[in-house]
Amino acid sequence: MNLFYFGSLCVNLQKLEKAAKTGVLSLREHKLDDIPETVYEISNLTTLDVSRNNLQRLGPIYKLHKLKSLQCDENKLTSDSLSTLVSNTTSSKLQSLSAGGNLLGKELPNLSDGDHKGKTMAALPASLKHLVLTSNHFSSVPPQVCSPSLTLLEKLDLSHNHLAAIPTTISNLKNLHELVLDYNLLVSIPNGVGSLPKLKVLSLKYNCFTTTKTTVYDDVKNPQPLPRSLFEETLLIDLNLHGNKMTFTALSNFDGFDKFLERRKHIKSKDIYGGALTNLDVCGLD
Repeated sequence: MNLFYFGSLCVNLQKLEKAAKTGVLSLREHKLDDIPETVYEISNLTTLDVSRNNLQRLGPIYKLHKLKSLQCDENKLTSDSLSTLVSNTTSSKLQSLSAGGNLLGKELPNLSDGDHKGKTMAALPASLKHLVLTSNHFSSVPPQVCSPSLTLLEKLDLSHNHLAAIPTTISNLKNLHELVLDYNLLVSIPNGVGSLPKLKVLSLKYNCFTTTKTTVYDDVKNPQPLPRSLFEETLLIDLNLHGNKMTFTALSNFDGFDKFLERRKHIKSKDIYGGALTNLDVCGLD
């Protein structure tokens, strides 16, 4: 049996040959410190999974000109580790990037390859449609995530971080259909989210949203946590607030909420997402 030895990794040659034919390669849980150089020679690779390894860098991913899906969850990737996704000479075809469970938002000054403190995240491929950056120690949303260049982005998942605010520049993501912000520290959503014309799904589970029946909101001094534009200017049909200190009665008094309910009346128990919707009559609230 022909094998490649790469650090503590033993790669079956037949597996690489099969990947050259199918365009799909999984190296999950292979104890990788680096991606083997031979992987970058598989010119027709469209799907690569290197999750659950020990990667601190991705290597020249840009050499994989046909790559559409990259999973690199649960590694040790830091702020500048995504810089090799984009080349100055060729256009990326990457549509799906899942990099959850890494260290992209954490300052790590003592890594073996140098001091990463103060470095920022690299620009993301403009071709992206799905982006998952869960559990990355972000205390703020990197500007690269809300870049005007990400005009194709449809789904963004920033769950399980330390986000206390969402920047208004999120309005740049004009094609965004689904926004997942579960398990953060959010107390409000900016009007920028209400400027996303195609937004249908917004999940805000287990954040810090609060309301009372007697709260009086003012657009300047005390804006409501979920802006009127979210309900009136988007296509929102799926809103989940489970795990917040908010009642459905208080939510139903928000300006614009009646428009959201009107859209809900036209949606049956299943939709284009391929299955039954969560019971959103109360948006996950009591």
